[in-house]
Amino acid sequence: MKKFIQNIKNIWKVEELRKRIILTLSLILVYRIGSFVILPGVNYAALAASNAKGDGNALTTLLSLFSGGGFSNASVMALGIMPYISASIIMQLLGMAVPAVQKMQNEGESGKKRINNYTRILTIVICALQAPAYLTQWVGNKGALPVDATSLWWVQSVIVMVAGSMFAVWLGERITDKGIGNGISLLITVGILSRLPQAFFAEIGMNEDNLIKIVLEIVAFMLIVLGTILIVQGVRKIPMNTAKRIAGARATEEGARSYLPIKVNASGVMPIIFAQAIVTIPMMIVSSTAGKDGGGWFQNAFSNIYGVPYNALLALLIIVFTFFYTAIMINPRKMADDMKRNGGFIPGVRPGEETADYIDTLVSRITLPGSIFLAMIAILPSIAHSAGITSGFEMFFGGTSLLIMVGVVLDTLQQIETYLLNRHMDGLMEGSKVKGRRAAKELSGF
Repeated sequence: MKKFIQNIKNIWKVEELRKRIILTLSLILVYRIGSFVILPGVNYAALAASNAKGDGNALTTLLSLFSGGGFSNASVMALGIMPYISASIIMQLLGMAVPAVQKMQNEGESGKKRINNYTRILTIVICALQAPAYLTQWVGNKGALPVDATSLWWVQSVIVMVAGSMFAVWLGERITDKGIGNGISLLITVGILSRLPQAFFAEIGMNEDNLIKIVLEIVAFMLIVLGTILIVQGVRKIPMNTAKRIAGARATEEGARSYLPIKVNASGVMPIIFAQAIVTIPMMIVSSTAGKDGGGWFQNAFSNIYGVPYNALLALLIIVFTFFYTAIMINPRKMADDMKRNGGFIPGVRPGEETADYIDTLVSRITLPGSIFLAMIAILPSIAHSAGITSGFEMFFGGTSLLIMVGVVLDTLQQIETYLLNRHMDGLMEGSKVKGRRAAKELSGF
């Protein structure tokens, strides 16, 4: 413990790191303040009364979770940075199907800047489409719209919401460039963590006479987080040698030995996002077009996110998308060609086609348990809800929110450790089993 405290003190001894952390915390504070600035003209009293009754569904709870409460508060940042995430996903999909986008991806830094500009433009378009729907379907159903709402009010409200979302994107980019960690992901994580104390105390209030249940829930939550960390950090190390090299007339030296790292969960959180979008969007369309008597069996079965049909379909889609996204992220043939070009080879495997087949087989084998794990993480909130955990707190027992929290926290800790190790100080995670940047470099292939 004493060594850990000393490592924390070392953070403030590095001037650059100290400035980056202070800037990051300042920008996060600005983002959190913005999530409480209410849209002009909105009847916040009616909105707060409706939220106190618990009106809404699990989808709106999830969106409010990602926005740090801005969605449910009808703030100027109600849309948060989720439109930017959606735009980024669309650009990734276009990169697989549109040759022009693929060309930009291969142009290096200049192509990356162009893609970022197109992503921002697409974000504005998505915000402009989502803002009126949000005001009508969410704020309007809460009875919080102004009684004398004019066309000018609608136009200015949409503009304010678009500006608020783009301002959040700007804050995230500034954190990435001048702060510590990935800014966009960090803002999502802060929004999620900001809801954790409220949800936890609400759970305690519901079970104040049953302390054993609270303790068991805390233990279960810690075990789930531990398992998530192990899977997120899990890497299959493929032994790799580099060929012997001749330097002038000198004798050859023994080739270096390294490892080619293949992550167990190479697709990250993307399969869960894709699967939830595919399952949720049709349900929203069916719900909005259904009559007063409700829909048929299909709607009644799949509109309940805690039901067996919904979770079975979600788990199946996650497994499918995990293989799909891993195939996009990992190209065994390209890896084999790069390895051969750099004089590397896997012991016992011929370079070229045989190496590509070997890597493809290993990726397929480790992707299966990774996809099953993602599916289990996605349905854990439903299991927690069935166990009697209150709505809102069960969201932290799995799903997208847990994976984002674990991934972002680990990435931020690794970046802090990099600064410490580069200045010959003990790493923040020295002695722990969490791999930092140093371990990542040791696993790098070439």
